[in-house]
Amino acid sequence: MSLTSGFEHIVRENEPLAAHTSLKLGGAAQYFAEPTSADELVALVKRCADDQIPVRLLGGGSNLLVRSEGVEGCVILLSAPEFSQIKVEGNTMTAGGGAKLSHFIATAAREGFSGPEQLVGIPGTVGGALHNNTGHHGVDFGSWVQSAKVLTRDGQIATRDSDALSFSYRQSSLTELVILEGKFTFDTEPADELTKRMQKLWIVRRAAQPESDENSAYMFKDHGGESASKLIADAGLSGESVGAVHVSDRDPNFFVANPGATSDQVLELMDKVRQQVAERLEIELQDAIQIW
Repeated sequence: MSLTSGFEHIVRENEPLAAHTSLKLGGAAQYFAEPTSADELVALVKRCADDQIPVRLLGGGSNLLVRSEGVEGCVILLSAPEFSQIKVEGNTMTAGGGAKLSHFIATAAREGFSGPEQLVGIPGTVGGALHNNTGHHGVDFGSWVQSAKVLTRDGQIATRDSDALSFSYRQSSLTELVILEGKFTFDTEPADELTKRMQKLWIVRRAAQPESDENSAYMFKDHGGESASKLIADAGLSGESVGAVHVSDRDPNFFVANPGATSDQVLELMDKVRQQVAERLEIELQDAIQIW
């Protein structure tokens, strides 16, 4: 029985994934699902578990490279409003895993919650930021977490309290299939001061990143306190290219995919940069981007 049986209104077959990623590259998903409620999501995940269909969760697609051959199994996108709600009570904010990180940051600043404004300009979703412990300049997502509600690969919903979670550089112990929502607590500052700080940071950050109309992605993790951007530049690799993919001149840790680019070219350029940084600087770069 096809996975679409009984889920015709939320599951599509052979869905191209390129449009769902910031690089705009890659093949199709065997099945692509956009559940409209938590009940539908649970039922779908349980069906996949019973039928031994691999499941992946797609967030904002900003740190994802899909291979040209595409993805077997079911890719789930939490695009429905139920998964992206943000609620504020006192100094606590609860955000759905599908909520845009930009919305989370703007809401925090408006409410006078300090910390998230430091992450302005970083794309993605709240679920992805929790999973990856997104951070910048000493500020990271895990430091605000009170609890997280998750969905396991066998379709069970559970809550993980902060004392049961661990966060480190660009990773967390939240490795379940879906992060349904997170609850966060913050220190407070005047909202107007946070808004001004956020706006200044946004201007600086955008000036140092690829143009908004370029298809790009952030590729490697920082190493030992030094930014991957600086390491790539120090290795003389700014502007390096393979086919229609090149290292950004504005920030060398971004790769830009031009018309005619392929996922294989991105992978080849990653290998080239990794190898050259290792040879010239004796440093092994680790991938920040996820590869499907």
